Amino acid sequence: MSTQHAQRQYNVHEAKTNFSRILQLVETGEEVIISRAGQPVAKVVPLRPKVNRTDYGTLRGQVHIPEDFDELPDDIADAFGMR
Repeated sequence: MSTQHAQRQYNVHEAKTNFSRILQLVETGEEVIISRAGQPVAKVVPLRPKVNRTDYGTLRGQVHIPEDFDELPDDIADAFGMR
């Protein structure tokens, strides 16, 4: 279940004045729209968290590569001049 936050909108002057507040909102998952003359020109969105992989094989059991993975279908091999 995802929680959807309402988007807030700031004009350029408000955005400069409230930059720290905007960052706090974004850190909690909100998206903030920056407008100029009433027209949206930018969206500030949260960055996706970095996944720290500590070892090889962290996706073991989650990914399946079929035995014929390296075999191209005839029509694709023909298109690349490989037959």
